[in-house]
This record gives sequence, structure tokens and C-alpha cells, in this order.
Amino acid sequence: MTTERPFDPVVPAEGWHVLHLFYRVEYGQWQLLGREEQLQAKTNLSLLIQEIRATEGTQLLAFSIVTPKADLGFMLLTPDLQTANAFEKRLNLSLGADVLTPVYSYLSMTERSEYTTSEADYIADTLEKERGLSAGTPEFDAALAEFHERMDKYGKERLYPRLGNRPVLCCYSMSKRRSEKQNWYRMNHGERKDLMLGHARIGRQWAGKIRQLVTGSTGLDDSEWFVTLFAHDTHDVKGIIYEMRFDPVSAEYAEFGEFYIGLQLPLDELFRRLQL
Repeated sequence: MTTERPFDPVVPAEGWHVLHLFYRVEYGQWQLLGREEQLQAKTNLSLLIQEIRATEGTQLLAFSIVTPKADLGFMLLTPDLQTANAFEKRLNLSLGADVLTPVYSYLSMTERSEYTTSEADYIADTLEKERGLSAGTPEFDAALAEFHERMDKYGKERLYPRLGNRPVLCCYSMSKRRSEKQNWYRMNHGERKDLMLGHARIGRQWAGKIRQLVTGSTGLDDSEWFVTLFAHDTHDVKGIIYEMRFDPVSAEYAEFGEFYIGLQLPLDELFRRLQL
């Protein structure tokens, strides 16, 4: 008797895999189920969500999609791609065969930014040029230690974010333009970094109102990044995107996919919202 070998995990060196899954509810198929079958289907989904959320290193958000682009959405973060794939297949069938039809999905990974301020740049531009500090002084050493602590915290938040419970999600894919006259990748790293620093300054003005999670998808899905904005209301979502579109990074070089707005809800309210 042979024992089936488990599949090897697919775990990145750092960061997590991120899956966005959006579905349409096929109400005609749902109505064919009896009351007991419908109750069992909702129980199955509830138990699956509990199982996913209890899995080590894994987070799952469930939300109602605003507008008929989709009905139900999930956002799954987990270290192992095998785990992500297994849970995705189970979510597809969680309410029964043919009840949930996938209408949009996106695979990405949490990542560090290549435009993060380096220690050398911080020393040269901030400590020495702006603050006039000299290496080896107590003030210099304290400022550099504070920089390392801040950048370590920032890096961990990028790679291992904790998703909050803000009710509004805005999700969209994004790439950088490669036209003949506006090719992001024809610029040198310094030029791109200067543009991104200005872009980031606008985003930081929305701290406390908007939480941004930018995940990388080059080679994984159709665009190069996926953006998830977490907010308390849609006014702030509209506001940050309105402002940032005038920044050169967006105005000259950004290509956007479709936008999806979701509302995080407790599971019982989500079922009522979806009329299940």
C-alpha cells in the first residue's frame, strides 16, 4: 500500500501570496435548492471561512461587491501558494455546484518597494545635508537607529500586512505605460525614484483615512501590480484617486484596470445582503 506524497509547499523567500476572488451568485441555481440544502450550503461556507481564518499565517476578507460587476468577493492572504490554490477551489464550490460563477480573479504577492530610501541616501540627503549631523556623533547615531527602526517596521508592514476591518475596499490592477514617448522602463532608476517619492508624498497625506496595500504581480497576472485601498467611506477613496491622478506617475505613466468597490460585512449580514 502506497501513501500519497503531499505536494511540496510553494512559499516565497519573503512576503505572502494574495488572491482576490470575485463571484456572481447564480440565483436560478440557488433557488433550485431546498431550504435544508440552502442552510447546509451556507453552513459549509461559514465553516470554510472559519477554517481558512484559523490557518497559520492566513487572512481572509469577505465582502459584498457594489454594482452588478460581481456579487461576492474574497481577499485571501497566505504564505503558501499550494494552500491558496486549495482554498480557492473550495471557495468556488462552497455554496454548491454552479451557484458561484467566478467573474474576476487576481494573483499577486506582497513585496518591498524598490524605491524605498536607502541608508546611504538617508545619511547623505537628510542627516548630513538637511540636519548637518556628522557620523560618529550621538545625534547622528540616534537618528540613524531611528531610521533603521522605522524602515524595518515599514518593510514588515509591506510584506506581512494585517488587514483591518475598515468597511470599504477599492480594488484595481495597474501597470506602468510603455508607449514610444512615455516608457516608464526607459528612465533610469534615479528618475523613477524621484517621481515615486513625490507620488508617495501625496499618498501619505491620506494617512488615517486610507490604508493602501500595493502587491506585485509581474509574471503572475495580467498587470504589474494590484492595489487594494481600505477606507471608512467612498469619499476618501474618490478623494485620494482624484488627487493622485494629477501626479506625473499616474498622469503620464499609469494604466489602470477595472475598479471594484466592496463592503466588508459580518457573515450573517453578508448572506442577507446577497439574499441567500
